[in-house]
Amino acid sequence: MKKVISFAAALCLLFAVFTGCSSNNVKLDEVLGKINSDFSLSLQKLESADDLNTYYSIDTADVKQFAAEIDSNNNAPVEIVLVEAVDSAAADRVEAALTTRYNAIINQYTSYTPEKVKMVEKCKVTVDGNYVSMIVADDAEDMLKVYYEYVK
Repeated sequence: MKKVISFAAALCLLFAVFTGCSSNNVKLDEVLGKINSDFSLSLQKLESADDLNTYYSIDTADVKQFAAEIDSNNNAPVEIVLVEAVDSAAADRVEAALTTRYNAIINQYTSYTPEKVKMVEKCKVTVDGNYVSMIVADDAEDMLKVYYEYVK
């Protein structure tokens, strides 16, 4: 009987370890909400995965969930895109699409607001498992830290 109880306890601990360390419970809307409240942002929210396709050429079939906002005045783009892809291959495709957009932003800043190029160069596209992010903003490094509090 002691062996059965010990085995059951070991299984419970193992289950707790795996579920406690899992990133599967990350709600990207909550992450973006936290970033918005911490950094007092007022951006235009992208409402559907179709918007991701329109703005970033991300296939909607690759997206499990997302949260994204962009600067609607388009003076100097501020963009926060957080995506959970359906699998690692989809994450690679999302990363490629966001990297293409990031490079376009660098070119845009170089042409129209060269004083901001150094800020954009500090920004980046990141991949953590099936989670992909692109944060282009003045406080991108600190925003990325908030994102990692949830994803890592």
